[in-house]
Amino acid sequence: MKNTKITLSDSEIPEYYLNISYYLSKYLKKLPEPPLNPGTKKPVGPADLSAIFPMELIKQEVSLEEKIRIPEEVRELYKLYRPTPLIRAFRLEKFLDTPAHIYYKYEGAAPTGAHKLNTAIAQAYYNKKEGVKTLATETGAGQWGSALALAANFFEMKLVVFMVRVSLDQKPFRKTVMETYGAEVFASPSEKTEFGKKILKTNPDHPGSLGIAISEALETVVKNKGYKYSLGSVLNHVLLHQTVVGLEAKKQMEKDGEYPDVIIGCVGGGSNFAGIAFPFMTDKLKAKKKVRFIGVEPSSCPSLTKGRYKYDFGDTAQMTPLLKMHTLGSDFVPSPIHAGGLRYHGMAPLISFLYNEKLMEAVAYEQNPVFQAGVDFARTEGIIPAPESNHAIKATIDEALKAKKEGKKKIILFNLSGHGLLDLNGYDKFLHKKL
Repeated sequence: MKNTKITLSDSEIPEYYLNISYYLSKYLKKLPEPPLNPGTKKPVGPADLSAIFPMELIKQEVSLEEKIRIPEEVRELYKLYRPTPLIRAFRLEKFLDTPAHIYYKYEGAAPTGAHKLNTAIAQAYYNKKEGVKTLATETGAGQWGSALALAANFFEMKLVVFMVRVSLDQKPFRKTVMETYGAEVFASPSEKTEFGKKILKTNPDHPGSLGIAISEALETVVKNKGYKYSLGSVLNHVLLHQTVVGLEAKKQMEKDGEYPDVIIGCVGGGSNFAGIAFPFMTDKLKAKKKVRFIGVEPSSCPSLTKGRYKYDFGDTAQMTPLLKMHTLGSDFVPSPIHAGGLRYHGMAPLISFLYNEKLMEAVAYEQNPVFQAGVDFARTEGIIPAPESNHAIKATIDEALKAKKEGKKKIILFNLSGHGLLDLNGYDKFLHKKL
């Protein structure tokens, strides 16, 4: 009898992060173009970033080493929830009457309910090691803010969080979670920063965006001595830390005797997609395995499918270095969909590069079909998924139905990046036809 859950022991938690840049350099012979100083238009160096990041994370940002060892202190904290289970979605397969085999990596098993804790613990550790006492960050739907709040608490650090206003209104208990762990939380745009005040003066009811929240967090770091900035997605070191997800999934798929034909993840900034995809992408680069990778985004914020591949700022106030990425423009404000973690104008440079090189695909969906996919998943598999994860589920269902139409067995793996138990406002609106 086939296992429903494929599990690993604590000793099988990865001992290293896997660096996709090493494989791009060795096998593709190409790398993404570097971040630029907006003033000089020259590549940024460590000195440009040292005011906001600890040096170890700056080194990881540009590293071409294949493997970067995970500190034991970080691995010990990972043991709270890692390894996370890989689950075969037998009931969803039966519901769809598909020959496809559907697997999902369940990152909602983390204490804060999403994959974000994988990098939050690492970033807090490296900041603490450098003597940092206070961190500042942004958060969309609140998964990242919750994760960093817990990580900062573990390392006895303070945290200031700027949460996108519309997401805070939709998910007020995310703020409660962050405050329970000891963080200070402000709705963004806020009266706490000059940039926030400027936005509110023009539009007191501004819904906010991740780009604005990033600007407020950066302004806070620049104006307060001893503060450092933490980012939940987009940058190379963040994507690097998430590869523990895919490294575990590879071991688990091997235990079940299968290898995916299609790997799917939702994409906002790109971290959860990178986490599940990069360890398998290395096989595609070095062994030419015919695996398809699909990033799924909302139609209201289609950075990959509609954005331009160019240099742009990572924030609205234009304080960051220029990043070569797929972008809708740093001043773009998405509509207030419930998948707050996907409301970002740009995309991780590494993901943008892979998409531009045609090593992955991207699709975009409207909000209502995505919530229907989440409801179907909840009613078959029992887990109410985060609205962000519903995008990956919708694409998975479409791929499974395609396999049914073609009469072909297909192995599908997707990252269920978080649960939706603090996102019930969105489900309530969907179920009562108010979305």
